[in-house]
Amino acid sequence: MKKGLNIFTVVAIISTFVSCTDFLHVDKEIKDRLTLETVFLKKDYVEEWLANAYSPMINDNGDVGIGNWPFGFSDDMYNPTYKNIREVTYSEESWQGSWQNAYRGIRQASIFIQNVHACEEVTEEEVTDFRAQARFVRAFYYWKLLQKYGPVPLLPEEGLDYTESYAALSIPRNTYDECVDYIVSEMALAAKDLPLRRELLSISRPTRGAALSVRAKVLLYAASPLMNGNKDNYASQLVDDQGKRLLSETYDEEKWAKAAAAARDVMDLNAYQLYVAYQRESGDLAYPETITPYDDGDFSQKNWPEGYADIDPFESYRSVFNGELTATENPELIFTRGQNQGDHGINFMVLSQLPLRAKGYNQTCMTQKQCDAYYMSDGTDCPGKDLEIGRGDGSQRETGFVTDADIQAGIYKPLTKGVSLQYANREPRFYASVAYNGALWNLLNATLEVDKGPYYCWYYRGGEEGQSNSGNWLLTGIGVKKFVRPTDTNDDRNASGSNSHITKKADPAIRYAEILLIYAEALNELTATYQIASWDGTKTHSISRDINELKKGVQPIRIRAGVPDYAADMYDDANAFRKKLKRERQIEFMGEGHRYFDLRRWKDAPEEEALPFYGCNTLMTETEKEQFHMPVEISSVRTCFAEKTYFWPIHRDELQKNIRLTQNTGWLNSY
Repeated sequence: MKKGLNIFTVVAIISTFVSCTDFLHVDKEIKDRLTLETVFLKKDYVEEWLANAYSPMINDNGDVGIGNWPFGFSDDMYNPTYKNIREVTYSEESWQGSWQNAYRGIRQASIFIQNVHACEEVTEEEVTDFRAQARFVRAFYYWKLLQKYGPVPLLPEEGLDYTESYAALSIPRNTYDECVDYIVSEMALAAKDLPLRRELLSISRPTRGAALSVRAKVLLYAASPLMNGNKDNYASQLVDDQGKRLLSETYDEEKWAKAAAAARDVMDLNAYQLYVAYQRESGDLAYPETITPYDDGDFSQKNWPEGYADIDPFESYRSVFNGELTATENPELIFTRGQNQGDHGINFMVLSQLPLRAKGYNQTCMTQKQCDAYYMSDGTDCPGKDLEIGRGDGSQRETGFVTDADIQAGIYKPLTKGVSLQYANREPRFYASVAYNGALWNLLNATLEVDKGPYYCWYYRGGEEGQSNSGNWLLTGIGVKKFVRPTDTNDDRNASGSNSHITKKADPAIRYAEILLIYAEALNELTATYQIASWDGTKTHSISRDINELKKGVQPIRIRAGVPDYAADMYDDANAFRKKLKRERQIEFMGEGHRYFDLRRWKDAPEEEALPFYGCNTLMTETEKEQFHMPVEISSVRTCFAEKTYFWPIHRDELQKNIRLTQNTGWLNSY
């Protein structure tokens, strides 16, 4: 790169092959007058440059950030905005901001890494930390591209020579494993210089744990069936411009061991733990007295962390997501964008969850399949689970409703009179996540007294929240409570979109629960013992499918959730444990943007996403409440799976600008 050029010119030249010329959002003075050397002589400009390298992560309206729109919706949740995704009617032009935004951030981070040392106003310690942050940011963007698009081009470290021809500036896609190796290596380098913790004002900046956690996640994906030993026709057609396969057809079990070792690296930091709230002896409707979890004779007899005798599993899980905890107060939050998430973060999602009484959109709903996935309080399946999709065990769904006598007897808590017994005696995560028919919305911060809770929300046709011509009703008749705080309401939303009555929430981009389940999933796939060096080479992990180690990954999740342990035979059988593990992720991470990608990396999407949506029969009125609660197919959404959706299409503009770039299998190459 030649020095002395106008900085905007330099940036534009480097960005030629992806044509993203407006990625440096700094003052006009910097764009028009300052050279590259001058910019990196001033600390203020250095910090602004680094801040702008972060900006796609914070403000992207697709998925470079952690808002996971549209990927928060799979077979578990539904919102009408994403009907075209469920029906695979979107095109190569849909939701494409992330490609340019990510490469913009990558280029900006690379320039920063190469030049920050020139600033004499920055201390050596600051240079080290700043570089490590930029290295993390760059690798993180590559990870988000890899997760969405599959293998992508890795830009040369030194940038591109703008004197070369247009064709010479074109770069082919690297293989999936090459992308993984690069990201994993960069995250390990970043981890060496990143601190273990951040202060309050820097909570959204990466730590050592964040870098190592992304590393573990990337390795887990690399070990998964879509990427590891995939001999399917889809994978054989995914090639670069020279015909080289981009997904490995050779299965390598050691990839699972590497993922497990990477998760162990995070666990060995001893910096994180699952958050728990302790038992509440008394309370009110918004913050109720603890409902004693099931007495299993094991977890129920021990205090946290060996058991749940002294904790409140409902509040423990709910508080992780709904804003009761700040990011600094949450011991399991490893990486977050904090509260600054643009229009596609947690707060925007809450607007779609809130009922009409709260001036919400009343549109984000849960599928019957997801509702059924939650266990009963004793760890068994709910009666009639998956009956309609042909996976039932012969049992039928519960009939009947909660009565006054039931409430007086103190049974079926926390249900109110008239709620279906299908929702009775479920595990605590169910009540923290599911807005079933008749669920309580507290709405404590409502401006008008008449709008304040307690508000028991009913979805019968003809009711305030039921089916209507407005489009603001739940297609499945089952809502989502996760992320909603008892105080949340939308009644003071102003023209700028801000709302002080919805608590701002730090998004759970990576939390410790994910690391624990990565560890368990990866261990379960091993048939041999592997010696894997730790991230910094200071020790060697001996990795094998050890049942005691599997329990280290799963039991904390189950205990915090107030649910009994798996039966012993589940741990003995790798196939049975895999099925349990997948269900645990489906429950634990609901609404956090995991399910869409999990189904694809497991190659389960062809079956799971092709199943029809089921939900309550929302045509029924309150006088027909038995029929309302007998699931029916949601025929207005034509669910299907197309093989081409394993990876998102690359925008055809990018294929024209980079002539060596190849399209993902099944999508169009040109207009």
